[in-house]
Amino acid sequence: MAPRLAPLLPCRVPEPVHAGTPTEAFPVAWSVHRWIDGDEAGPDTVRDWAAFGADLAAVVRELHGIDLMGATRAGDLSWYRGGLLRPCDDWVGTAFEDCRATVGSGLDIDTLERLWHAALALPDPAGPHVWLHGDLKPTNLLVRDGRLHAVIDFGALSVGFPDAEHAPVWDLPPLARQAYRDALDLDDATWARARAWAIAVGVSGISYYWHTWPAFVAECRARLQAVLTDTAAG
Repeated sequence: MAPRLAPLLPCRVPEPVHAGTPTEAFPVAWSVHRWIDGDEAGPDTVRDWAAFGADLAAVVRELHGIDLMGATRAGDLSWYRGGLLRPCDDWVGTAFEDCRATVGSGLDIDTLERLWHAALALPDPAGPHVWLHGDLKPTNLLVRDGRLHAVIDFGALSVGFPDAEHAPVWDLPPLARQAYRDALDLDDATWARARAWAIAVGVSGISYYWHTWPAFVAECRARLQAVLTDTAAG
């Protein structure tokens, strides 16, 4: 599907050249894509974080505005991050308890849980379903000459509500986050639901990967700390 979306987006996206089928040697689907030059988004590669946030918002705006071409939220195009918050409450609640047991006082879990429950009390998103990249974290954003150049890893491409698409901006510096929100003109309720998705993915990542993937646990902790810092700043 990504090749059909590519001409409609203001940045490079992966171009598949071969789709492999599962075999006994490698029992899952696989593919080969053309290489895209660029570096992971970070303090050593991005020249202007406000411009970066605006550029990312432009990509999201265009992606979410593309006609669904008959696609629906079913099968491979259905993913929890494009759904509603309330059905996630049980497993997110379990993740909060796991974080209390592991991280302890290293994070203000009580405040994060309060923000989560406040978002659950908000009205559900009222807009239509849209195309979702699903995982716009910095490792999937390539930079050239200091600017956003490409978005990669469309493995989570799905159809659904857009709130969770905005959650990874808490992985970016505050200047990028504010520029992104301003460029998309996101209202308070949408922003609160997006923040709740950031919290959900963060606490569940810590819970699930605590013993197996310390680098990702560190990413999740940094995201949650960014949420807390924003909240404290008002």
